[in-house]
Amino acid sequence: MKRILVSLLLCAALAACSPKAAQPLPSERSDWVDALTAISRPVLENLSAGTLKEKMPFESLSDDPDRRKVSYLEAVGRTLCGIAPWLELGPDGSDEGQLRDQYIQLTLKALENAFDPACPDCLEFWNPTYRQPLVDAAFLAEGLLRAPTQLWGRLDDQTRERVISRFRESRRIEPFRNNWLLFASMIEAFLLEQTGECDLSRLQHGVDQFLKGGWYKGDGWYSDGDAFHLDYYNSIVIHPMLTEVLLVMERHGLGPSADVQLKRHARLAEQLERFITPDGCYPVVGRSIAYRCGVFHALSDAVLLHLVKDPGATRSAMTAVLHRQLSTPDNFDEAGWLRVGFCGSQLEISESYINTGSSYLCTAFFLPLGLPADDPFWASPAQDWATKRAWQGESVPADHALKN
Repeated sequence: MKRILVSLLLCAALAACSPKAAQPLPSERSDWVDALTAISRPVLENLSAGTLKEKMPFESLSDDPDRRKVSYLEAVGRTLCGIAPWLELGPDGSDEGQLRDQYIQLTLKALENAFDPACPDCLEFWNPTYRQPLVDAAFLAEGLLRAPTQLWGRLDDQTRERVISRFRESRRIEPFRNNWLLFASMIEAFLLEQTGECDLSRLQHGVDQFLKGGWYKGDGWYSDGDAFHLDYYNSIVIHPMLTEVLLVMERHGLGPSADVQLKRHARLAEQLERFITPDGCYPVVGRSIAYRCGVFHALSDAVLLHLVKDPGATRSAMTAVLHRQLSTPDNFDEAGWLRVGFCGSQLEISESYINTGSSYLCTAFFLPLGLPADDPFWASPAQDWATKRAWQGESVPADHALKN
């Protein structure tokens, strides 16, 4: 852990010494891999050993024991959501490929335990007190959709049957009338993809509300329900899940084309990149800011879907965020678990529904690792992004809104 943090600090210092940032840092991808594996390791190692519930801390403003019960699914679902594209690349002869193979095996065992009723770490997908399991079943479903070969395709038949059964069980939970509708849609999209059947009303309802229900407000932004909130939920949930659901529906001949949503998704990603300041900071605004760099989920997903226009600049901007945020002391406790906070340990910046498990949504930042090293995102020369160029007095094209 110390080696990773020292590496991030060193890279950040090197970047700060070169205002033009004309040359790529050769360690960029390895820094991303080091950070992702450092974050994910405690969750996957303990779940694969059957010790997740024994060893995962519960740091939260809430002291409700039922909230703690659902925190384990939060950690697992969110970790899988972020690490899955990297695992989907599969093993190869490189050092990274061999490390990836280790994490694939670790994750397969972890998933087996997560759905085994005889395992002490068997996860809870229904709680009469909280609707929270619907959320993290959806993040888990999204992760499995992102790794159809290396994860879903390599699970044994019994585990796959258990996954499908638990996801169907989530239909007992009624989503709130906001971004939660997309959690129900995501689970049904997964079931449609893997079994050929789904609850069509749950699949379609969330899609219809966002696309046809007046929730689109323009320039790539949706309201989160009837009211608009200035926060990152368009990125955390709405765009990645709406895009994924529409792509699945399109493959199965259901619903509208994803083309309009892909344009909106790309526009939000463009704006998120412009939010990144020259030193790798970004606005601390809205709820759930303790998800840290996970608030860039839509930008990361846009990279994975090849929706960004200038991949070298996007990579530079995102790497600046990574160095800035994870090089801060106290992001992790002594055992390597994430602390609740934004840039370090800051419990007071969170909400009562945030806990140790919630924090693992930051792994959504790492979706670009699902692209091979020769993809333009990784292979393009480093470039300064628009905001950094503007603050350096360089020529920057005007920004334009997306027309309806």
